Amino acid sequence: MAWRVVVGLKDGVRDARGETVRENLKRFLGIEVTSVRTLDVYTIDADLARDEVEAAAAGPLSDPVIQEVAVNRPLAHDFDVLIEVGFRPGVTDNVGRTAREAIQYLTGRPFAAGEAVYTSTQYLIRGGISRQQAETIAADLLANALIQRWDIYTADEFDREHGVPVHVPRVGGLDAEPRVRTIDLNVGDDELLRISREGMLALNLEEMKRIQAYAADPEVVAARRAFGLEAGLTDVELEALAQTWSEHCKHKIFSARIEYEDGQGGREEIDSLFKTCIVGATRDVRARMGDDDICLSVFKDNAGVIRFNDDWSLCFKVETHNSPSALDPYGGALTGIVGVNRDGAGTGLGSRLIFNTDVFCFASPFYDKPLPKRLLHPRRIFEGVVEGVEHGGNKSGIPTVNGSIVFDDRFAGKPLVYCGTAGIMPARINGRPSHEKKAQVGDHIIMTGGRIGKDGIHGATFSSEELHEDSPVTAVQIGDPITQRKMFDFLAVARERGLYNSITDNGAGGLSSSVGEMAEDTGGFELHLDRAPLKYPGLQPWEILISEAQERMTLAVPPEKLEEFLRLAKEMDVEATDLGVFTDSGYFHCLYNGRTVARLSMEFLHDGVPQMVIPARWEDKGHAEPDFEAPEDLGGMLEQMLGRLNICSKETVVRRYDHEVQAGTVVKPLTGVANDGPSDAAVYRPLLDSFEGVVVSHGICPRYSDIDTYHMMACAIDEGLRNYVAVGGDIRHVAGLDNFCWCDPVESEKTPDGAYKAAQLVRANKALYDYCVAFGVPLISGKDSMKNDYQIGDTKISIP
Repeated sequence: MAWRVVVGLKDGVRDARGETVRENLKRFLGIEVTSVRTLDVYTIDADLARDEVEAAAAGPLSDPVIQEVAVNRPLAHDFDVLIEVGFRPGVTDNVGRTAREAIQYLTGRPFAAGEAVYTSTQYLIRGGISRQQAETIAADLLANALIQRWDIYTADEFDREHGVPVHVPRVGGLDAEPRVRTIDLNVGDDELLRISREGMLALNLEEMKRIQAYAADPEVVAARRAFGLEAGLTDVELEALAQTWSEHCKHKIFSARIEYEDGQGGREEIDSLFKTCIVGATRDVRARMGDDDICLSVFKDNAGVIRFNDDWSLCFKVETHNSPSALDPYGGALTGIVGVNRDGAGTGLGSRLIFNTDVFCFASPFYDKPLPKRLLHPRRIFEGVVEGVEHGGNKSGIPTVNGSIVFDDRFAGKPLVYCGTAGIMPARINGRPSHEKKAQVGDHIIMTGGRIGKDGIHGATFSSEELHEDSPVTAVQIGDPITQRKMFDFLAVARERGLYNSITDNGAGGLSSSVGEMAEDTGGFELHLDRAPLKYPGLQPWEILISEAQERMTLAVPPEKLEEFLRLAKEMDVEATDLGVFTDSGYFHCLYNGRTVARLSMEFLHDGVPQMVIPARWEDKGHAEPDFEAPEDLGGMLEQMLGRLNICSKETVVRRYDHEVQAGTVVKPLTGVANDGPSDAAVYRPLLDSFEGVVVSHGICPRYSDIDTYHMMACAIDEGLRNYVAVGGDIRHVAGLDNFCWCDPVESEKTPDGAYKAAQLVRANKALYDYCVAFGVPLISGKDSMKNDYQIGDTKISIP
């Protein structure tokens, strides 16, 4: 039986949440109502006695001082329209998970498989609105149809005895039999492209033909037959290849051979912008530094690592979460910040996270043009992203100390959400350098943290394409900062006890990427997918392999440390599961219930992707310098300029982020006599027994790209360094992260100007090399997001 617990504020207690909704209705939708009140609903789908449910309702689920509660009866009254909003099946419900844990503590027994708590919110609106207006309110303000459902009842329709009917959003297909499909690849080119397109593999024809040739190799066929595999490849294998070969994971554009024409008759062939301009700049800067080189680990781990002092090292990483934030701004941004937190925690042997930074690029929240299909209004994206990063950082206990917001209406097609994290680690842990890690043959593959679900599937391939009509709902997740915080605390203890050899995160591609990458140390692995803990039954083997989660890590644990590791996890209430073992077999080997479902050559998996060849042709667009009369009223013009979105105060956003937690922030995001002016950069004190500090700054100027991306990059580097120096940063002890967000630079029928966009990318990278070498800034890590376009039908929007 499903129980329904409704919690609301007592009469006379101010409903701030409801008042905010009422104000936003008027501000954003132009709908004026008399009042809005809110109720929280907990649907408990578990075999519990009434007294147990009533104890939970009166205890952990409500505050008896200011709230009233009802079990299986309504609290709603005095309204014209009631709108209830809840999550769709399979969407992460963090409050529901916490409520489930609280009830388990209260009753002293765990929930059975399939039992859960689901949350929803009721909005009680007075003000004579129509049903059509109620639908608009639900769709355009209260809910995101991608991840949430809603029900609307007028006062006349509402059942005052039983209330809103019980809705249990269980995931369907829980009784589905696990099935592994074998895909016949002995087909024509059109069929290969159909397989890629319908499977959301994001692989082009050349890549599909390379896979086709591998599957047809007689030696491969014979070796596979020995493990019971048929001709062709299984869906598990195709998905693993798609994740590993995705633009998101393989950075194929930055690794491409580019045929560049400079517009003045000069031609140049560039074999990998990454190796030439980024790695090349760092190599040359480090050579010049000599004994003063501060770099410890660059371009090979989840984050870059530099020396802080003789006893401590710093790591830093900035990620982007653009595509998910376009579909679900709150969930996309939340997973962005907790996802980059994992990068620091999974660097070397693990770091203690000390601060966050973020940069957002949006269209105007006052955007008043018609929006193309599937695009959310920029205001909703703005509010959702800001709230998502707020909840991810604040609930994780990590201060947000630096950032900025940039507005340009071309970001209506896809917002940019940069999230960064710094961490600190002892220079040596248990006698070994903390920035070094390596899985060993025989180490156990251990997964810790959150369970696996359908959310987060195809995250890597989804972010490797433009936003289009078939962009998958399953790629969107909602992170769980509380579970992640518990996991980080556990891993810190395990690290100090030397209980593991290597660690990495379960980011895009899930176990496929994390285990596949770690196994490069040993040359192979054997992974049992049926052992993986699931949020609910019914997942297919390929889904288990590639589902991403922000609050999940993979570790290599030596056999002699396994028992102690699992015991510690149980003591600290963190789920840890033994999924298999690292081997030197040379194969990516996955099993389900003892049957081989994937067996790919490690060499082919990691090195088999063909190198792209990209034409790049630069042309000077001839932007003239602006010419206008000086305004007569300079004071009025100054006031008008201060009201521009890219100049006005961002204090209302900054104040939502906790920059004081951990008590290390010295120069804060807001400074000045009244602490209301933006600081140039932040200074953070990571060790409270030392006066040494860390400076974090940034530079961004995307609209300059309309003129020349070379000078755009030069100005961004210069801006970041000026901000760094302005708060006392030592120019001799500085490192940079390059984060590229670009529109598609590959020339095609969909992107006829791809060669020009590729030339813009080349020029930006040339400036990156020139200015980093000139200033002596080694690049230690970075990220590229190369498909920041929206295209449905004939409508295409590309970011600047």
